[in-house]
Amino acid sequence: MLSQSGMKTYIPGRAFPAFVVAATLMLSAGGASAGEAPADRVLQPDRYTSDRGKTLGQRYQGTLKSLNAKVYHCMPWLDVKPEGIGFYKPKHLDGDIRYLSLNVVVDQHPSPEFSRLAVQERVSSMFSRYVPHLLRSMATPDLLNEPMVEGFTVIVSWLKIEPPAGQPPVFETAATFIPKTLATDYLRGRANIGQLAGGVHVLTWDGDTKLGAMKPKAWADDFVLTYKVAGYTPDPRVTCP
Repeated sequence: MLSQSGMKTYIPGRAFPAFVVAATLMLSAGGASAGEAPADRVLQPDRYTSDRGKTLGQRYQGTLKSLNAKVYHCMPWLDVKPEGIGFYKPKHLDGDIRYLSLNVVVDQHPSPEFSRLAVQERVSSMFSRYVPHLLRSMATPDLLNEPMVEGFTVIVSWLKIEPPAGQPPVFETAATFIPKTLATDYLRGRANIGQLAGGVHVLTWDGDTKLGAMKPKAWADDFVLTYKVAGYTPDPRVTCP
């Protein structure tokens, strides 16, 4: 997989109960910072297809750019997809419902143990590791108080298995849709991680094949808060957890 610099490299990961992650990041010798976050990760206001979307896109451009910078600098093993941050309409909901969406690819080297897990276990592992922490970065006070924002979507893709030589990689994807009331209860301590997992709507894919809805299990995972990339220094202008 490609690092944010566009070059392929691997650095050691750590063992966790469900799987081993080795994040990838290209760093120069003696330490490095990542530069500026790519601007094309945020959906621009003129790309929205409804007045509500355009209004939100214009009103919260600064908030979305800050989210882009935070993910880029604080979690450099995650790659936000182009136009992966924006106020998208969940297709399973009727009407012009707008959720703030964050769509990332985990730059990881899956262990054999992880690849042998059942798909629901892999989804649960990725949910536990990323969804609660990314939600905390997404659900800023201004968005929680914005009546036109009705929820949050966290989309995480990861390499399913190391592909055989000459074969294209296959990525699994889980899209987690979190209504704002549930997100607020979780962030304010009125719901635990199990209740968060129980109240969300999760859609999954194996490559381009839609697997449908899946109910993840969830547990506390502090990887995002504790993992440090050797030799990498986040931009001091960005506040990381």
